Amino acid sequence: MGSQRNTFVTEFKFLFADNGDVSIMKQTCVAGAVAFALIMAGCNSASNSANAKLENKIRINGAGATFPNPIYAKWFDEYHKLHPQVEINYQSQGSGAGIRQLLAGTVDFGASDMPMTDQQLSQAKFAVLHFPTVLGAVVATYNIPGVTQELNFTSGALAGIMLGKIKKWNDKELTRSNPGVTMPANDIVVVHRSEGSGTTFVWTDYLSKVSPEWKSKVGTGASVSWPAGLGAKGNEGVSGLVKQTPYSIGYVELVYAIQNQMPFGKVRNASGAFVKADLTSVTAAAASAKVPEDFRVSITNPPGKEAYPIASFTWLLIPEKIPDADKENTLKDFLKWMLVDGQKMTQALSYAPLPSEMVAKETAAIPKIQ
Repeated sequence: MGSQRNTFVTEFKFLFADNGDVSIMKQTCVAGAVAFALIMAGCNSASNSANAKLENKIRINGAGATFPNPIYAKWFDEYHKLHPQVEINYQSQGSGAGIRQLLAGTVDFGASDMPMTDQQLSQAKFAVLHFPTVLGAVVATYNIPGVTQELNFTSGALAGIMLGKIKKWNDKELTRSNPGVTMPANDIVVVHRSEGSGTTFVWTDYLSKVSPEWKSKVGTGASVSWPAGLGAKGNEGVSGLVKQTPYSIGYVELVYAIQNQMPFGKVRNASGAFVKADLTSVTAAAASAKVPEDFRVSITNPPGKEAYPIASFTWLLIPEKIPDADKENTLKDFLKWMLVDGQKMTQALSYAPLPSEMVAKETAAIPKIQ
């Protein structure tokens, strides 16, 4: 831009020679030309700086749980609006896939509805940090033509259905908990996840705590050998299959049932109360949790009359050592933003925000990322 400014000055000196009457005009025009040139230089400099900033994009890739995908999509979009040079690409593929890709080093972070096991952590070539992001619930959603009432489920009913032992909707275990509801004699169609899933982990973790038979025959895991039912991929797939299959029942994260306008039942908790999943009951589920320093904890089947029994934290899985300084600083900044501004967006999507004590502990843990 300096050469352009010199050109302006030279041209005006040529047009207005120093001949008395035009001296003032010459000086004024030269000054104006210089000012215009400087303004143009500043504009170009600002434009070039902005373009350089946008060209220097920071791309971060993650994969994992479908359980928190609605809130993650919201967060990553809002964070991008604040930081246009940052793109966080998240693939909602299931917790199992997220852990595998993290361990393989093909993503910058993973996401899971189940904490990594000691065995998985020992297999990792790097230390992995767990950061809880929100609280959510897994609900029993169903499609029973002619039944419009909200159903009550005991732990025995849910375990019996999933084990394939309770085969009819008018089984005594169901009718006893739902007086006044005419339950059909039709066969129950079970729908479960087909892939490794944190939602499945939460569901089976609960069933293992309330049913000795389930624990001994099936157990807890992201992927289990199902005694009965049809498989579908993701919370989205289970929701869709239940909606299109009469007399079916499946388990999905609360927000998927709400978004798809699907009925879901109350579940009897450890105190004997039938409780519906909502922000209050999910928050109550975490109230008595004793959270360890590494944040790996299960909160299914907790004590408390108001606690919903099938609730869980969900976690971002982040390497402790990140070689790329830009990615390291961006992930640390995102976590700080998520723990403050991000928590204000959770309730609109039917997730419960983290307890304040958890926020404080996580904030203190962020500097561990290096």
